[in-house]
Amino acid sequence: MTILAVDFGSTFTKGALLADDGAVLGTASTPTTGTDGRGDILDGYRTLRDELDVPDDATVRACSSAGGGLRLAVVGYERTVTAQAGHRVGLSAGAKVVHVAAGELTTADVAGIRAARPDMILLVGGTDGGNSNVLLHNAVRLAKGAIGGHGAHAVPVVVAGNVDARDEAEAVLATTGRPTVLAENVLPQIGVIAPESARAAIRDAFLRHVIGGKGLSRDPAFAAMVRAATPDVVLRGVEVLASVTDGGDVLVVDVGGATTDVYSCLTPEGEDAGLRKDVVAPLWHARTVEGDLGMRWNAEHVVEAAVTEHLLDTVADPDALTAYAARVHERPGSLPVDDRERGLDLELARLAALVAVRRHARPAQPTESPRPLANVTALVGSGGVLRHTDAAGRDHVLGAVLADHAGGWKVPRAARATVDTAYLLFAAGLLADDPDEGHLARAVAAQIVH
Repeated sequence: MTILAVDFGSTFTKGALLADDGAVLGTASTPTTGTDGRGDILDGYRTLRDELDVPDDATVRACSSAGGGLRLAVVGYERTVTAQAGHRVGLSAGAKVVHVAAGELTTADVAGIRAARPDMILLVGGTDGGNSNVLLHNAVRLAKGAIGGHGAHAVPVVVAGNVDARDEAEAVLATTGRPTVLAENVLPQIGVIAPESARAAIRDAFLRHVIGGKGLSRDPAFAAMVRAATPDVVLRGVEVLASVTDGGDVLVVDVGGATTDVYSCLTPEGEDAGLRKDVVAPLWHARTVEGDLGMRWNAEHVVEAAVTEHLLDTVADPDALTAYAARVHERPGSLPVDDRERGLDLELARLAALVAVRRHARPAQPTESPRPLANVTALVGSGGVLRHTDAAGRDHVLGAVLADHAGGWKVPRAARATVDTAYLLFAAGLLADDPDEGHLARAVAAQIVH
């Protein structure tokens, strides 16, 4: 048996051909097709299959962030409590959170949600047995609001608030035919966050109502092969990676063209294990997305963030870097052409990684606790800039993260840095939840750190 793992990205479609023992038979990448309204996303997929010489009987597992990925709006009861919990859960489910609203929705609030063009809405609010008025009020507003299409084609809503009001909220949303998926409360009690049920419900809604509606392919085979949004799958891969690192904590930094994503899989111990002093407890398996930190589309914002973090004075030639960032921001498809530009590209990556990890590690609110990363034993880098540089370039970026003692967070005490050079995290994540393929997921993940 061979397995083809495919990631339909916004820019590139990546594939890994795996043997029945998890060995990697080949990897390839090809430009993603069909996202410009011309052609079909499966055109590039077929090119990928040809390049890897995939057998006709290979099993295919796929994820997708093409067409803008999964755009999520979060509607909650109170911004620093249930809305914040919903925001964290949405990120862990692989979504790009494009709007957060709190309290009883007004006409202007509904207009704000509509303007954000979400693919899905996560409706949360109230602890179990607590306030249900806001949740039900917002269900009425969302049922009547013209968000997306109408009836079955409307933007779906995942209800993950006060379970005592869940059935009534579903009934309200059903009056206008809005697709609805129910989940357990993301904040069943103050200080407790429960992401698993909502994460599964978001994945279900993504597959049933979103992926097929993006117009990426006329062939139903595309929707049939996609299992989840790519960031959701990558977080699952990080969880598998943590299971093969002798119980150590894992931190992953993915430096991309538009965003820099940070994933962590932690096992709390000591004081952290009983952490209840925060109103919204931390997610121990978490993802944060820094939408202003990208190597191309947001290159200028990387420099701006570095100034705010007092990092630009660590750059040898800040004027050259600023000019380079402006140039690649204007031409996001550009690649470095010589050693000088490759050095500037690595500087952008270093700054993006440093700022993104600082934001991931620091508390979301002044009253909350920082994320405990001191026990991280594996720091894994991802993204094209790290995959296509040499060992010295990788150390320049990841070594800076491990030496960031002035960053306002506790750096890992004894972490080994590596790069997912073959881009296998997504493949491990795709295989992880199949009972017959779980051992393959671990075998694939082990190749990243061993």
